[in-house]
Amino acid sequence: MKDTIDAATGVLLGLACGDAVGRPVEFATHEEITRKYGVVTDMLAHGVHDKPAGAVTDDTELALCIARSLVEKRRFDGEDIAERFVEWYDSDPFGIGSMTADALSEYKRGATWDEAGKEVWERRNEGENAGNGSVMRCAPLALAFADTPETLATVSRQSSAITHYDPRCTYGCIILNHTIAGYLRNDPAPLENALSLVERDGPAELVEPLSLVLNQTDELSLSPTGYVVDTLQTALYDAITAESAEDAIVTAVNRGGDTDTIGAIAGAVAGARFGAGTLPNRWLESLQYRDELEQLAKALVTTEMKTETR
Repeated sequence: MKDTIDAATGVLLGLACGDAVGRPVEFATHEEITRKYGVVTDMLAHGVHDKPAGAVTDDTELALCIARSLVEKRRFDGEDIAERFVEWYDSDPFGIGSMTADALSEYKRGATWDEAGKEVWERRNEGENAGNGSVMRCAPLALAFADTPETLATVSRQSSAITHYDPRCTYGCIILNHTIAGYLRNDPAPLENALSLVERDGPAELVEPLSLVLNQTDELSLSPTGYVVDTLQTALYDAITAESAEDAIVTAVNRGGDTDTIGAIAGAVAGARFGAGTLPNRWLESLQYRDELEQLAKALVTTEMKTETR
């Protein structure tokens, strides 16, 4: 039987490890990565954003905002999470996504936390309105509400909508979080069960590509872009077909493209699947926020959360 705390810790550490391994090569192509590094298997210094080895990006830092809020409030509090996002935004972080920046600007101008993302989404054209900025950060919700599926679906949707209101994003968070929660509960078919929850009302342009992951998607058809559907299909495929959490992250990152986010999501799912104890020590030794991530993971799965939301 899987140890729940080890699996939960694997989620947050796996997310951060994938983020940190992917950060230096973000937006490079597979061919560019191969020419410069061969295969990226370690946390590299410098690269994109010129940060030290083990440094994370907005993927992990926004997930931390959600995790800290959940532990402190003992429930999902959308306004508190939005406030934490704004505090982070005001710290002048590097690499912030445009939809996240626009939505948080709307919130600062007076939009409510549950309307800011919608207002931005309604102004965006197709092709610019369904990025991966909410799926990359949502995993702490799966730890807090793994045993209350209806609440998990609700808070996954609400959390996404703070910045990413598009149904492909909100339902993407639901599918991802229910997959992670399934691994935490030792469900035999986590992704299958997650997809069954949304098959009636989830957008077909999201559900159908993710269903292909279950039928051995042709790996050559995977696209590591920042479009939420591409991101989830690629990350879930790499996490579910991997032989270890390390293998999932290395495979995801070396595809190129949006390497930090796809690495982070693959790492979160594979971390739930294999546990924190399988992550390489050479990664954990330099990982930013390691101690806090471990503490938050334990708190999220041992604290009784209120199911009402705010």
